[in-house]
Amino acid sequence: MSAAAGMDKAKYEELKKKRQFRKFTYRGIETDDLLKLTNDQLSELVCARARRRFQRGLKRKPMALIKKLRKAKKDVPVGEKPPHVKTHLRNMIVVPEMIGSIVAVYNGKVFNAVEIKSDMVGHYLGEFSISYKPVTHGRPGIGATHSSRFIPLK
Repeated sequence: MSAAAGMDKAKYEELKKKRQFRKFTYRGIETDDLLKLTNDQLSELVCARARRRFQRGLKRKPMALIKKLRKAKKDVPVGEKPPHVKTHLRNMIVVPEMIGSIVAVYNGKVFNAVEIKSDMVGHYLGEFSISYKPVTHGRPGIGATHSSRFIPLK
């Protein structure tokens, strides 16, 4: 349980104002203003692939994920993190409404919990849950090179 759980909202806001952090901007727009944008205004800011996806309309599955994230954030006290929401939607584009949520993204084997931050806007959820194990190169074994062919096996 965090320290902010026992505080009322006014004290929490005062504490936030004391700790000044670098303001995040997405293409020149601050996070608070990003949350106020409509879907059409947001689609003008993102890259071409995401813009095309927004223009073709949000389908049922992405909308269901956004509704689950809203529900998870709604019941949380101030200063606490919401419960994670599991999803297989690796191709979901992060929108400003998702900031602060925790999404468990499936990588083909397990669900990796990802806390959505403001600098993730416009990226895909799959980018934050790696689906393969990166190669760690060891020593070459027998048969790896031509010179290893002539080692006599007693």
